[in-house]
Amino acid sequence: MQDLTQRSLGTLLLAAALLAGCNKEQPPEPAPAAPEAPAAPAPAPTPPAFDASAVQQRARAIFAPLPVSAESASNPSTDARTALGRQLYYEPRLSKNHDISCNSCHSLSAYGIDVRTPGAKTSAGHKGQLGDRNSPTVYNAALHFVQFWDGRSPDVEAQALGPMRNPVEMAMPSDAHIVKLLQSIPGYAQLFKAAFPDDKDPITFANVAKAIGAFERKLVTPGRFDKFLRGDTSALTEPEAKGLAAFMDAGCIACHMGPTVGGTMYQKLGLMKPYPTKDEGRFQETKNEADKFFFKVPSLRNIEKTAPYFHDGSLPQLEDAVKVMVEYQTAKGKFSDEELQNVLAFLKSLTGELPGDYIKEPAALPPSKTTPKPDPS
Repeated sequence: MQDLTQRSLGTLLLAAALLAGCNKEQPPEPAPAAPEAPAAPAPAPTPPAFDASAVQQRARAIFAPLPVSAESASNPSTDARTALGRQLYYEPRLSKNHDISCNSCHSLSAYGIDVRTPGAKTSAGHKGQLGDRNSPTVYNAALHFVQFWDGRSPDVEAQALGPMRNPVEMAMPSDAHIVKLLQSIPGYAQLFKAAFPDDKDPITFANVAKAIGAFERKLVTPGRFDKFLRGDTSALTEPEAKGLAAFMDAGCIACHMGPTVGGTMYQKLGLMKPYPTKDEGRFQETKNEADKFFFKVPSLRNIEKTAPYFHDGSLPQLEDAVKVMVEYQTAKGKFSDEELQNVLAFLKSLTGELPGDYIKEPAALPPSKTTPKPDPS
């Protein structure tokens, strides 16, 4: 009996212990670990600093600073000869109706272009007749390898005579009429004698060409680009230097090179694909099929100031002209927006300084009783 009681008591004590164990609080489960923060992205590589000196070295192998003048051994630009040339350049009596001078279509105070009729594509000549091609600037033209868009004159001396006898432009009836007119104006006798002291009869049509040519050979416009080419990398801003690099990378230098950034060769307009024009270019002069749509490559000096653009004056805005050129003349086909703005900045850096004193218009020489009258017919 006693053993049973003891066993019962033990059983009760064991049950109580087990029950107490079941009621005991369990420890809380550990909180989940916080997720690891993603690794910060690696910083973008810093682009290399723009190296203007490297661009300068490339450019110096392609371009060259403008010379002081475009001297000719056969027609030196003496002071007397350029003084006569200046007088003749501004002389409207070298036109049939005494109303058009060289300066009319090539205004020296406006970077050598025609500014008489804003927005006009070509120049108006005798009786308002329009020429069929855009009048290019006369500045730096003496450095070109030929003159006119089709290269029909070899130099500025030969070019000077063409417009005087052209019936659409100055419309003078003959070489003899021009000589007679100049002989009738007393002040020209002394100027011609000083310019051509070895000539017995210095007032000749050939000497008119030489004098105007001698004057034009000093119409040179150096600017910041020349300083850059001579070693001053700070002469161009970073966008301008980047534009120069883009200009070279796009292959524009295949045509636009040398001191005048052009004017050194002929090239087909529409090199990569046909350009919409009826003007057959040099073919009209040579009648050689191979010359169809070839024109003299224009200089890009002062290009910002010499709108409208192209042989037909069809584009008034420089940005549009650049877009057309890169599309029709280069394998690149198109500039990015950034490249385009940089190239435009570079082209504007080609604007030079006008020779203010040298181009000052002289007073007109008084006529005589025998000076021919204006002829509007």
